[in-house]
Amino acid sequence: MKGSNILGDKAYGAKAIREYITKQNASYTIPPKSNAKEPWECDYWLYKERHLVECFFQKIKWFRRIATRYDTLDSTFLAFVHLASIMILLK
Repeated sequence: MKGSNILGDKAYGAKAIREYITKQNASYTIPPKSNAKEPWECDYWLYKERHLVECFFQKIKWFRRIATRYDTLDSTFLAFVHLASIMILLK
């Protein structure tokens, strides 16, 4: 986690969570709630990347084999994740 950037939604904007992330030498991109008494800066362009990742996970769950984790080996599961990703890109 050190040196990384945490992308989180508004639910993770509590002061204790943000302080913990900072103590771990990481940065955060968490938008403040609209009623925050002390709002902080947020890079909304970077925050939009989080949405793309969430949309990808939603699309990959369309494949029942991935959603239910039929494969017992990690390597075969990862192979099917790659295959599903390729199929999503080709649509």
